[in-house]
Amino acid sequence: MKVWIDQDLCTGDGLCEEIAPDVFTLLDDGLAYVKEGDKIFADAQGNPQGAEGLANVPAGQDEAVIESAEECPGECIFIEV
Repeated sequence: MKVWIDQDLCTGDGLCEEIAPDVFTLLDDGLAYVKEGDKIFADAQGNPQGAEGLANVPAGQDEAVIESAEECPGECIFIEV
């Protein structure tokens, strides 16, 4: 499973980071980004973001990522299988 965030839709509520902190992080701009280990998929971090920044979901995190997508008020989390 892979996941990405559309930053144009992100409201910065941080629910995703709260539910799945191993997959999502908020940066100083107030928006959420996906991460893969120490790599954060954000232009500001030198990595592609949005649909170009697909992160692999770590083993055991599938349910948390799905819950994050369902609870996201901005509906900005996209999962690809």
